[in-house]
Amino acid sequence: MKLLNLTLLCSCLLILFSACNENTETTTATTNKKNEQVSTEKVLKIGVVPQFSPKRILTIWSPIIEELEQKTGYTFQIVGTPSIPEFEKEYQKGTYDIAYMNPYHSIIANKTQGYEAVLRDGTKSLFGVLVVKKDDIIKDIKELDGEKLSFPAPNALGASLLMRTELKTIHNIDIEPIYVKTHTNSYLSVLEGKTRAGGGVMRTFNELGNDIKNQLRIFYSTQKTPPHPIVIHQRVDKATREAIINTLLEMGKDEVLNAYLKKIPIKEIIETSQEEYKMLENLGMENFYINPN
Repeated sequence: MKLLNLTLLCSCLLILFSACNENTETTTATTNKKNEQVSTEKVLKIGVVPQFSPKRILTIWSPIIEELEQKTGYTFQIVGTPSIPEFEKEYQKGTYDIAYMNPYHSIIANKTQGYEAVLRDGTKSLFGVLVVKKDDIIKDIKELDGEKLSFPAPNALGASLLMRTELKTIHNIDIEPIYVKTHTNSYLSVLEGKTRAGGGVMRTFNELGNDIKNQLRIFYSTQKTPPHPIVIHQRVDKATREAIINTLLEMGKDEVLNAYLKKIPIKEIIETSQEEYKMLENLGMENFYINPN
Protein backbone atom coordinates (compact mmCIF):
# COMPACT_ATOMS: atom_id res chain seq x y z
CA MET A 1 0.00 0.00 0.00
CA LYS A 2 2.80 2.40 0.89
CA LEU A 3 4.50 1.61 -2.42
CA LEU A 4 1.26 2.31 -4.29
CA ASN A 5 0.81 5.69 -2.54
CA LEU A 6 4.41 6.67 -3.30
CA THR A 7 3.96 5.75 -6.96
CA LEU A 8 0.72 7.76 -7.14
CA LEU A 9 2.42 10.77 -5.52
CA CYS A 10 5.30 10.67 -8.01
CA SER A 11 2.87 10.46 -10.91
CA CYS A 12 0.95 13.52 -9.68
CA LEU A 13 4.16 15.50 -9.23
CA LEU A 14 5.28 14.54 -12.74
CA ILE A 15 1.97 15.68 -14.25
CA LEU A 16 2.11 18.94 -12.27
CA PHE A 17 5.70 19.61 -13.33
CA SER A 18 4.83 18.95 -16.97
CA ALA A 19 1.88 21.33 -16.81
CA CYS A 20 3.99 24.07 -15.21
CA ASN A 21 6.71 23.57 -17.77
CA GLU A 22 4.15 23.77 -20.61
CA ASN A 23 2.73 27.02 -19.16
CA THR A 24 6.22 28.44 -18.83
CA GLU A 25 6.98 27.61 -22.47
CA THR A 26 3.66 29.14 -23.57
CA THR A 27 4.32 32.30 -21.55
CA THR A 28 7.84 32.51 -22.92
CA ALA A 29 6.58 32.06 -26.47
CA THR A 30 3.93 34.75 -25.94
CA THR A 31 6.49 37.13 -24.47
CA ASN A 32 8.88 36.47 -27.34
CA LYS A 33 6.06 37.10 -29.81
CA LYS A 34 5.25 40.42 -28.10
CA ASN A 35 8.90 41.42 -28.14
CA GLU A 36 9.07 40.54 -31.82
CA GLN A 37 6.03 42.74 -32.50
CA VAL A 38 7.66 45.62 -30.64
CA SER A 39 10.96 45.24 -32.45
CA THR A 40 9.26 45.24 -35.88
CA GLU A 41 7.04 48.24 -35.13
CA LYS A 42 7.09 50.70 -38.03
CA VAL A 43 9.29 53.70 -37.14
CA LEU A 44 9.47 56.30 -39.89
CA LYS A 45 12.36 58.77 -39.88
CA ILE A 46 11.71 62.40 -40.82
CA GLY A 47 14.33 64.81 -42.13
CA VAL A 48 13.87 68.57 -42.29
CA VAL A 49 16.22 70.91 -44.16
CA PRO A 50 17.77 73.01 -41.36
CA GLN A 51 16.56 76.47 -42.33
CA PHE A 52 15.84 77.10 -38.65
CA SER A 53 17.50 76.12 -35.36
CA PRO A 54 17.04 72.49 -34.20
CA LYS A 55 14.88 73.71 -31.32
CA ARG A 56 12.57 75.64 -33.63
CA ILE A 57 12.30 72.71 -36.06
CA LEU A 58 11.34 70.37 -33.21
CA THR A 59 8.76 72.86 -31.94
CA ILE A 60 7.23 73.16 -35.42
CA TRP A 61 7.11 69.46 -36.22
CA SER A 62 6.19 67.94 -32.83
CA PRO A 63 2.41 68.59 -33.08
CA ILE A 64 2.44 67.44 -36.72
CA ILE A 65 4.15 64.20 -35.72
CA GLU A 66 1.66 63.73 -32.89
CA GLU A 67 -1.24 63.98 -35.36
CA LEU A 68 0.47 61.63 -37.82
CA GLU A 69 1.04 59.03 -35.10
CA GLN A 70 -2.53 59.29 -33.86
CA LYS A 71 -4.10 58.94 -37.32
CA THR A 72 -1.74 56.42 -38.94
CA GLY A 73 -0.73 54.28 -35.95
CA TYR A 74 2.92 54.50 -36.92
CA THR A 75 5.80 55.97 -34.95
CA PHE A 76 7.73 58.95 -36.38
CA GLN A 77 11.17 60.18 -35.39
CA ILE A 78 12.88 63.42 -36.44
CA VAL A 79 16.52 62.94 -37.38
CA GLY A 80 18.16 66.34 -36.95
CA THR A 81 21.21 67.69 -38.78
CA PRO A 82 23.28 70.77 -37.85
CA SER A 83 23.71 72.12 -41.39
CA ILE A 84 22.41 71.89 -44.94
CA PRO A 85 25.49 69.94 -46.16
CA GLU A 86 24.96 67.37 -43.37
CA PHE A 87 21.27 67.13 -44.31
CA GLU A 88 22.32 66.50 -47.93
CA LYS A 89 24.63 63.67 -46.87
CA GLU A 90 21.82 62.00 -44.94
CA TYR A 91 19.20 62.05 -47.69
CA GLN A 92 21.76 60.83 -50.22
CA LYS A 93 22.32 57.84 -47.91
CA GLY A 94 18.56 57.27 -47.73
CA THR A 95 18.41 57.93 -43.99
CA TYR A 96 14.95 59.52 -44.10
CA ASP A 97 11.65 57.87 -44.94
CA ILE A 98 10.02 61.30 -45.25
CA ALA A 99 11.71 64.66 -45.72
CA TYR A 100 11.00 68.34 -46.25
CA MET A 101 13.64 69.75 -48.59
CA ASN A 102 14.36 72.42 -51.14
CA PRO A 103 13.26 71.80 -54.74
CA TYR A 104 16.71 71.03 -56.15
CA HIS A 105 17.37 68.68 -53.24
CA SER A 106 14.33 66.73 -54.46
CA ILE A 107 15.99 66.32 -57.87
CA ILE A 108 19.20 64.94 -56.33
CA ALA A 109 17.26 62.82 -53.81
CA ASN A 110 15.15 61.32 -56.59
CA LYS A 111 18.21 60.39 -58.64
CA THR A 112 20.25 59.00 -55.74
CA GLN A 113 17.61 57.32 -53.58
CA GLY A 114 14.28 57.34 -55.42
CA TYR A 115 12.53 59.91 -53.22
CA GLU A 116 9.29 61.26 -54.74
CA ALA A 117 7.77 64.71 -54.18
CA VAL A 118 4.20 64.22 -52.92
CA LEU A 119 3.04 67.43 -51.20
CA ARG A 120 3.82 71.16 -51.37
CA ASP A 121 2.44 74.60 -50.63
CA GLY A 122 -0.12 75.65 -53.23
CA THR A 123 0.04 79.38 -52.52
CA LYS A 124 3.58 80.36 -53.42
CA SER A 125 6.66 79.90 -55.54
CA LEU A 126 10.29 79.96 -54.46
CA PHE A 127 12.75 82.57 -55.70
CA GLY A 128 16.01 84.04 -54.48
CA VAL A 129 16.75 87.66 -53.63
CA LEU A 130 20.05 89.50 -53.63
CA VAL A 131 20.30 92.36 -51.15
CA VAL A 132 22.70 95.29 -50.92
CA LYS A 133 23.03 98.16 -48.49
CA LYS A 134 20.29 100.72 -48.89
CA ASP A 135 22.79 103.47 -49.63
CA ASP A 136 24.77 101.39 -52.14
CA ILE A 137 24.68 103.29 -55.45
CA ILE A 138 24.94 100.11 -57.58
CA LYS A 139 22.67 100.26 -60.63
CA ASP A 140 23.81 97.47 -62.95
CA ILE A 141 24.20 93.87 -61.81
CA LYS A 142 27.42 93.62 -63.81
CA GLU A 143 28.97 95.92 -61.20
CA LEU A 144 29.08 92.84 -58.96
CA ASP A 145 31.68 91.20 -61.21
CA GLY A 146 34.68 90.22 -59.06
CA GLU A 147 32.92 91.15 -55.79
CA LYS A 148 32.50 89.08 -52.62
CA LEU A 149 28.91 87.88 -52.16
CA SER A 150 27.57 86.08 -49.09
CA PHE A 151 25.31 83.00 -49.21
CA PRO A 152 23.90 80.71 -46.49
CA ALA A 153 25.29 77.50 -48.05
CA PRO A 154 26.35 76.33 -51.52
CA ASN A 155 23.14 74.42 -52.26
CA ALA A 156 20.49 76.57 -50.60
CA LEU A 157 18.32 76.81 -53.70
CA GLY A 158 16.93 80.33 -54.03
CA ALA A 159 19.47 82.02 -51.79
CA SER A 160 22.56 80.49 -53.38
CA LEU A 161 22.41 77.74 -56.00
CA LEU A 162 19.91 79.34 -58.39
CA MET A 163 21.34 82.78 -57.66
CA ARG A 164 24.93 81.80 -58.49
CA THR A 165 23.73 79.94 -61.59
CA GLU A 166 21.90 82.99 -62.95
CA LEU A 167 24.73 85.40 -62.17
CA LYS A 168 27.04 83.35 -64.38
CA THR A 169 24.78 81.87 -67.08
CA ILE A 170 22.49 84.87 -67.61
CA HIS A 171 24.68 87.84 -66.65
CA ASN A 172 28.12 86.32 -67.30
CA ILE A 173 29.72 87.66 -64.12
CA ASP A 174 32.17 85.98 -61.76
CA ILE A 175 31.86 86.48 -58.04
CA GLU A 176 33.69 85.26 -54.93
CA PRO A 177 31.13 83.31 -52.87
CA ILE A 178 31.39 83.45 -49.07
CA TYR A 179 29.30 80.81 -47.27
CA VAL A 180 28.10 81.97 -43.86
CA LYS A 181 25.72 79.11 -42.80
CA THR A 182 22.44 81.03 -42.37
CA HIS A 183 20.27 83.53 -44.26
CA THR A 184 20.55 85.99 -41.37
CA ASN A 185 24.34 85.83 -41.49
CA SER A 186 24.21 86.47 -45.23
CA TYR A 187 22.24 89.68 -44.68
CA LEU A 188 24.43 90.77 -41.78
CA SER A 189 27.58 90.26 -43.84
CA VAL A 190 26.28 92.89 -46.25
CA LEU A 191 25.29 95.24 -43.45
CA GLU A 192 28.72 94.89 -41.82
CA GLY A 193 30.52 95.54 -45.12
CA LYS A 194 32.07 92.07 -45.33
CA THR A 195 30.37 91.40 -48.69
CA ARG A 196 28.95 93.68 -51.39
CA ALA A 197 25.70 91.72 -51.68
CA GLY A 198 24.05 88.74 -50.02
CA GLY A 199 21.68 85.97 -51.09
CA GLY A 200 18.44 85.06 -49.35
CA VAL A 201 14.73 84.49 -50.01
CA MET A 202 11.73 86.76 -49.46
CA ARG A 203 10.49 84.89 -46.40
CA THR A 204 13.73 85.20 -44.44
CA PHE A 205 14.24 88.79 -45.59
CA ASN A 206 10.76 89.71 -44.38
CA GLU A 207 11.44 88.04 -41.03
CA LEU A 208 14.34 90.39 -40.31
CA GLY A 209 13.87 93.00 -37.63
CA ASN A 210 13.21 96.48 -38.96
CA ASP A 211 16.52 97.70 -37.52
CA ILE A 212 18.30 95.42 -40.04
CA LYS A 213 15.82 95.31 -42.92
CA ASN A 214 15.52 99.08 -43.16
CA GLN A 215 19.24 99.32 -43.90
CA LEU A 216 19.07 96.90 -46.84
CA ARG A 217 17.29 96.76 -50.17
CA ILE A 218 16.53 94.00 -52.66
CA PHE A 219 18.61 94.57 -55.77
CA TYR A 220 17.89 91.42 -57.80
CA SER A 221 15.45 88.49 -57.82
CA THR A 222 15.80 85.10 -59.54
CA GLN A 223 13.19 83.33 -61.61
CA LYS A 224 10.50 81.42 -59.71
CA THR A 225 10.39 77.67 -59.05
CA PRO A 226 7.94 75.35 -57.28
CA PRO A 227 8.39 75.58 -53.48
CA HIS A 228 9.90 73.09 -51.01
CA PRO A 229 8.19 69.69 -51.30
CA ILE A 230 7.58 66.92 -48.80
CA VAL A 231 9.13 63.79 -50.28
CA ILE A 232 8.75 60.10 -49.44
CA HIS A 233 11.36 57.39 -50.03
CA GLN A 234 10.52 54.66 -52.54
CA ARG A 235 10.91 51.95 -49.86
CA VAL A 236 7.80 53.20 -48.02
CA ASP A 237 4.93 50.90 -49.00
CA LYS A 238 1.83 52.21 -50.76
CA ALA A 239 -0.53 51.89 -47.76
CA THR A 240 1.84 53.78 -45.46
CA ARG A 241 2.52 56.41 -48.11
CA GLU A 242 -1.19 57.03 -48.65
CA ALA A 243 -1.88 57.17 -44.91
CA ILE A 244 0.76 59.88 -44.46
CA ILE A 245 -0.41 61.92 -47.46
CA ASN A 246 -4.09 61.70 -46.50
CA THR A 247 -3.41 62.67 -42.88
CA LEU A 248 -1.44 65.76 -43.88
CA LEU A 249 -4.09 66.76 -46.44
CA GLU A 250 -6.82 66.38 -43.79
CA MET A 251 -4.77 68.54 -41.42
CA GLY A 252 -4.82 71.24 -44.09
CA LYS A 253 -8.63 71.26 -44.00
CA ASP A 254 -8.80 71.81 -40.25
CA GLU A 255 -8.26 75.39 -39.09
CA VAL A 256 -6.46 74.44 -35.88
CA LEU A 257 -4.28 71.73 -37.42
CA ASN A 258 -3.50 73.79 -40.51
CA ALA A 259 -1.93 76.37 -38.22
CA TYR A 260 0.80 73.80 -37.48
CA LEU A 261 1.49 73.28 -41.20
CA LYS A 262 1.75 77.03 -41.77
CA LYS A 263 4.77 77.11 -39.46
CA ILE A 264 6.73 74.69 -41.71
CA PRO A 265 5.88 76.94 -43.73
CA ILE A 266 3.11 75.37 -45.86
CA LYS A 267 0.09 77.67 -45.95
CA GLU A 268 -2.10 75.53 -48.21
CA ILE A 269 -1.01 71.93 -48.56
CA ILE A 270 -1.70 70.28 -51.91
CA GLU A 271 -0.56 67.16 -53.74
CA THR A 272 2.30 67.36 -56.22
CA SER A 273 4.53 64.99 -58.16
CA GLN A 274 8.18 64.67 -59.07
CA GLU A 275 7.24 65.63 -62.62
CA GLU A 276 6.48 69.18 -61.48
CA TYR A 277 10.08 69.63 -60.31
CA LYS A 278 11.78 68.36 -63.47
CA MET A 279 11.93 71.89 -64.87
CA LEU A 280 14.78 72.48 -62.42
CA GLU A 281 16.93 70.05 -64.38
CA ASN A 282 17.03 72.45 -67.34
CA LEU A 283 18.47 75.51 -65.57
CA GLY A 284 22.12 74.45 -65.55
CA MET A 285 22.36 74.27 -61.76
CA GLU A 286 24.21 70.95 -61.87
CA ASN A 287 27.31 72.94 -62.85
CA PHE A 288 27.09 74.97 -59.62
CA TYR A 289 25.87 72.27 -57.23
CA ILE A 290 28.53 71.32 -54.69
CA ASN A 291 28.33 67.69 -53.60
CA PRO A 292 28.62 67.54 -49.77
CA ASN A 293 30.40 64.19 -49.94
